[in-house]
Amino acid sequence: MNEHIRSLFPALKKWNYLNSAAVSPIPTTAIDAVNAQLADVSENGAIHYPDWVATKDRARRLVAEMLRVRPEQVAFLRNTSDGFAAVANGLPWKPGDNIVSFVNEFPANFYPWRMASQRFGVELRLCGEKEGRVDVEELISMIDGNTRLVSISAVQFASGFKADLERIGQAARKADALFAVDIIQGLGAFGFDLPSQLVDIASGASHKWLCAPEGCGMLYLSDRARERVEPALVGWISVETPWDFNDREQALKPNALALESGTGATALFYGLEASLKLLTETGLDNIERYLDGLTDQLCDGLGGSEYSIVSSRTPGERSAIVCIRHRGGEDCHSIAKRLMEKGIVVSPRNDVVRIAPHFYNNADDIDALIEAL
Repeated sequence: MNEHIRSLFPALKKWNYLNSAAVSPIPTTAIDAVNAQLADVSENGAIHYPDWVATKDRARRLVAEMLRVRPEQVAFLRNTSDGFAAVANGLPWKPGDNIVSFVNEFPANFYPWRMASQRFGVELRLCGEKEGRVDVEELISMIDGNTRLVSISAVQFASGFKADLERIGQAARKADALFAVDIIQGLGAFGFDLPSQLVDIASGASHKWLCAPEGCGMLYLSDRARERVEPALVGWISVETPWDFNDREQALKPNALALESGTGATALFYGLEASLKLLTETGLDNIERYLDGLTDQLCDGLGGSEYSIVSSRTPGERSAIVCIRHRGGEDCHSIAKRLMEKGIVVSPRNDVVRIAPHFYNNADDIDALIEAL
């Protein structure tokens, strides 16, 4: 990626920032957009309210394009957890149903399903992990005629393992189960084609690979998912004609937009739109190829060193997240702390050091990390 992109991220002047799987720095274009909207409210109140709505709708279209879905299938919530919680509370569970997922999912993709298990008597089936990989064969073998939902992360937060969504989606569809995917560790590092991957539900948020302000969650519902998910939290914009304040009998919107209950964080959508435009103008395919190169450089540079590569580097399973482990057993928290003292930002996760470069990083950043390690 070129120096223009790096120049938009002031954090890089201070840090060798390799932690996009936690929170990405925000580009100046997004900060400027947020500040402009706040200044508008300060100076004009609600005079430009139609512009606020139009900005949110443009951001929605950009997200939909990244997922290859229709804009009305994407609802804006607060975060990834809200999206899965809305589904867990909105499905008509019955005794004997089961949910199939992975034992080491990030908690946002676990606690909503645990709640459904405890509250509605649904069985929660969790497949195991083998050498940093989701055991897809085991996961698929757990799906049966009573499975109502299968849930997995597109990319695992603690290993970087990238799931074969289409294969899992086919198994879920064969059982007439809904297929839910946590997309937060993928969207922005690469694109999706959710319809062809047979994904019914996708939940994610703005603050990782999308390089946008925290607080903009997004939930995709396919048409078949929306038929089954009853909105559990509704408000004035959930109905078909929200500005008709006199009609109190009108129906909810027939798509995912019914799950948007009311006024959102308008200024954040201005920042989200700016970051989404930067990513789409750069090209998600270009970003994915670029990150493949940076992570290959990292793994090659650590070959034969005191570190083992935990993350799968098999084509189709590799991602922009690389997790490493010290062969001598040095604590990952200690390693991350010592790297921070050198101005290099990574994350300790479980017993590994997680490294997550993005399109604003370059080969010099990777070389500096290898040397420090």
